[in-house]
Amino acid sequence: MHEVRLSVIMTTYNHERYIAEAIESVLRQQTSFGIEIVVGEDCSTDRTLAVVRDYERLYPDCIRVITSERNVGMRENYRRSICAARGEYVALLDGDDYFTHRKKLQMQVELLDQHPDVGMCYTRSERRDEEGGVTLYPESEECPTSFEAMLRRNPAENCTVVARRALVEQYYAEVRPEEHPEWLTDDLPMWLWFAARSRYLAIDCPMAVHRVLKRSVSHSEEYRRKITFVDSLVDISLWYDEHYNDKRLHDELQRSKHNTALWVLSYNGSVGEYIARWRRDIRIYHPLVNNPASYALFAKKILWRMWRKPRNR
Repeated sequence: MHEVRLSVIMTTYNHERYIAEAIESVLRQQTSFGIEIVVGEDCSTDRTLAVVRDYERLYPDCIRVITSERNVGMRENYRRSICAARGEYVALLDGDDYFTHRKKLQMQVELLDQHPDVGMCYTRSERRDEEGGVTLYPESEECPTSFEAMLRRNPAENCTVVARRALVEQYYAEVRPEEHPEWLTDDLPMWLWFAARSRYLAIDCPMAVHRVLKRSVSHSEEYRRKITFVDSLVDISLWYDEHYNDKRLHDELQRSKHNTALWVLSYNGSVGEYIARWRRDIRIYHPLVNNPASYALFAKKILWRMWRKPRNR
């Protein structure tokens, strides 16, 4: 067996329906170097642990399961799995996602080998929802590769990234994400750090599938949870804009956060909830009082309520 150069970090919790497909998609990868799969299993209440243990017995040379007697949560599970990696490079793959291109990892490692100043490489992905719908991500014509583009919107799905493990370790030492419990995702802060401290590149080809599940943290159908998650994403970008970008996008990011929340509230919740959010944001960042979109969205909310009333009778 070739020496392990790349570790696939696969965090999983209650992924019994999907975990085998995720593991098989890694085993099908065609590479000229050794790969290991580090499965961070976080005390699932279904048969996920039994499934990954079966694979560990079948492939003891390349699959290791990291688990514990208690549920440690997404952040600690993510970090302990990365800390257990032995490869020069790490690839991320949640237990409900999977790779589709058999040379994905080979192509990404070759790109990183050719460009020592590049910290990470991502590809396009397919987003598949539970009704069978498929969309390409990022939706833009070109794949962004600048720091400010990532501050505006993360183009890199977790399942598409390969990064240098040494830089991941530096990220944990410098940023200390454990001190930011308000950050509701672990991947965006890491990608932004790579973009600030090195270059990142993209392969303009869909090579992985990200499942969009209704009851996940990032894709909740409940409108307040949607707002909370988007608020967290923008707050992460605001932190990086302040620490690594001289706050050049501060106004734009504040307006984006404000408008996104009010857009969701223009369809959901009460008028009072809309006004409370508007007031809260203005207290935090007063220039938003001159933001025309908030007033247009308020008018839309009133009209939306008037239109819905007769239909609901």
